[in-house]
Amino acid sequence: MVKNRSKNTVVAEKIIPKSAFGKISGLMFKKDSEAIVFKTRFGIHTFFLNFPIDLIILDKNNIVAITKKSVKPNRIIIWNPKYNTVLELPEKSITKSKTEKGDIIDLAL
Repeated sequence: MVKNRSKNTVVAEKIIPKSAFGKISGLMFKKDSEAIVFKTRFGIHTFFLNFPIDLIILDKNNIVAITKKSVKPNRIIIWNPKYNTVLELPEKSITKSKTEKGDIIDLAL
């Protein structure tokens, strides 16, 4: 489960940690969105996605550094490499959980 501790809301009921190849493939070619978390630097792409997603980029203390709502397929998103934890979420997750920059996120993996 992923909780927004600052707002006491649920960001995602179930989150799937990804590493190695799972990180590379992410949500590509999936039919439905799911919540995933992985470590990466610099950015991600949404090539081969079939749906928009929400993104939350966390700092090393799990504080929200960046939010991106409704990122459409075939986009490249780049950020400061000092942030390395990425939550790829179903569209509208940020809005529903009222998550914004500066919020503290609890990751129960």
